[in-house]
Amino acid sequence: MDILEFLNGSVTPYHTVESLKTVLEAKKDNSVRLFERGGALIAVRLPRKVCSDSRFRIALAHTDYPTLKISPNPDALAAGVRTLHPEIYGSPLFTSWLDRDLGYAGLLAYELDGKLQTKLIRGNRLFRIPQLAVHLNRGVNQDGLKVNPQTDLNALWTSVGGKERFVDALSAELPAGAKLLDFDVQLFDAQPAVYGGFDEEWIYSGRLDNLSSCHAVVEAFAAADALENDFQVAAFFNNEEVGSETREGAAGNFLKSVLENVAMSAALDSSTSLRSAQNDKSLSSLVCSELANVLSSSFALSIDMAHACHPNFVQKHESNHAPVLGGGVVLKMNSQKRYASDVFSNARFKLLCGQNNIPYQTFVMRNDMPCGSTVGPAISASLGIPTVDIGEPMLSMHSIREMTAKKDHQGMIALVSAFYL
Repeated sequence: MDILEFLNGSVTPYHTVESLKTVLEAKKDNSVRLFERGGALIAVRLPRKVCSDSRFRIALAHTDYPTLKISPNPDALAAGVRTLHPEIYGSPLFTSWLDRDLGYAGLLAYELDGKLQTKLIRGNRLFRIPQLAVHLNRGVNQDGLKVNPQTDLNALWTSVGGKERFVDALSAELPAGAKLLDFDVQLFDAQPAVYGGFDEEWIYSGRLDNLSSCHAVVEAFAAADALENDFQVAAFFNNEEVGSETREGAAGNFLKSVLENVAMSAALDSSTSLRSAQNDKSLSSLVCSELANVLSSSFALSIDMAHACHPNFVQKHESNHAPVLGGGVVLKMNSQKRYASDVFSNARFKLLCGQNNIPYQTFVMRNDMPCGSTVGPAISASLGIPTVDIGEPMLSMHSIREMTAKKDHQGMIALVSAFYL
């Protein structure tokens, strides 16, 4: 699937999972197993033969991004206009959400004939959060725009005389006789993703962090063939932007349970050491024991976007570790372990790049600025798997509209493809 098509269709984590499944199911690969949990998805390709040397090659990404979620009781009326009050999800750049055409999409949960059902929706109306005119905020250009997220981000959605409650608009999406029980609906940038720059060398879009990584992983995974002995895994988690400690997040048990499931199936289907081990151990406990050893000698790529050096603010980067757009995949390192990268995983990453002629850059945060994190540390710590944090360099991270370089995205696809070989 083309990157622009993927970005335009993936407007919530639930929609992203559908986009991922579309790519994966198109190949009709019988060796691939899909495991879905809400806005998270894990794909596993089984090897041709499982043996004592089998290991896991795991690529990690996340499906969520900073946004404004419609609150449970969002409706308000002011100055003849009906507004929607949002909850802040993650850490969006507030000012970028002003004066934008905003779509809405998400998941509806409803009851019909006594059964609980769900429906994925994407509205066909545009909302807006208008700025205050400069005439009414005279010092804004000198003092900077300050946004109060409680009072300044209510979205205008209809005028008086139309629908009175937003849930009525959502209920209209349901089958006749259905009763809306709950919803998870968020706003998104309705402007389509496009190529930009004089030579169209850049990608302009909402949600690049981290849908660009999701696209790179799924494209590489879908194009790969089964290996002789190693398992190939593509894991797409939800809720990274709010700490990952959810059932769909990297700090939950999703990946661990999937790998245990796969290992158990492999043990039952093959005559490996798992089946021929001591009789006084149950198969399940033996699988868990051997899985820990297997994971400790496996490898994971934690793929999340990286900060490119901003041409107008070069002083914000550590001068010797300042990646640039078009300069290659970024290796992310942090001595406080906000990234999972260590000397061993860094070396494996560099070897992989060198063997496949893939350029890379290195990012280290300034000592006087805090460093963000990724799904990498949670997975590496919980599973004991060596993990390296990498990403594509980008500008405007957490803005409603971000940018990255096509060249770097292609480099990331090439890297993950080589990883799966």
